[in-house]
Amino acid sequence: MPKRSSLASSPARFLLSALVMLALGGCQTTSLEDITGALGGKSETAGRADPKPDMDALRERYRAKPSDPNVALEYGMALRETGQRAQAVAVMEQAVLAHPSNKALLAGYGRALADSGNFQQAFDVLSRAHTPEDPDWRILSAQGAALDQLGRNEEAQQYYSAALKIVPEEPQVLSNLGLSYMLQNNLPRAEETLRRAYERNRADSRVRANLALVVGLQGKQAEAETIVKADLPPDQAAAKVTALRQLLAKKQQRADK
Repeated sequence: MPKRSSLASSPARFLLSALVMLALGGCQTTSLEDITGALGGKSETAGRADPKPDMDALRERYRAKPSDPNVALEYGMALRETGQRAQAVAVMEQAVLAHPSNKALLAGYGRALADSGNFQQAFDVLSRAHTPEDPDWRILSAQGAALDQLGRNEEAQQYYSAALKIVPEEPQVLSNLGLSYMLQNNLPRAEETLRRAYERNRADSRVRANLALVVGLQGKQAEAETIVKADLPPDQAAAKVTALRQLLAKKQQRADK
């Protein structure tokens, strides 16, 4: 049996949770998709933020039409965006029970499960959200992200490869693939892959965070700091650099033990 990477299991969880802090500046209502961009299809662009959903209005719409799949999906997505993970799972589960063949609901339910840490169940549900005859690259990438969380990195990379056949050089998928290589401790390959993602989407802070960490883990801290603070206001740049330094220091402490 091949030896598991030194970055697998609990150290991997440490890196993934730390990447949340690095990418999003300490926000506490984060999820797997916030690290990699894999699960929700949303991406961060410079100088532009998505408006917060009107939760009161969505809640009333859902109460008025709980069996409407579109309303349930919109409400479930809004719950995820606002960090209400358990509620999102409950809403999406009920919607899927009522509409078991609705691919959009299955995808939303799988993403909500992944947010809540139910990665194996998330993978299984996402597998029902598309077919080999009609594959969805976003779901393939999300399945890969779930497998990475389960420590099944080689399997995850097969899903990313399948996604890249549909959308060659897609930054979200490349970023996830690079992170997967990093979790295997294959830092040179992780860096090469993440640089490809970064060249195609310099504005996404998650891509920058992944690349900066991989570069920093190879001892190139000055370059890592330049990457992580790119195009940011001075105060945000300083916060990102501080988070990166703390992350690299913690990683070194763990390596020394």
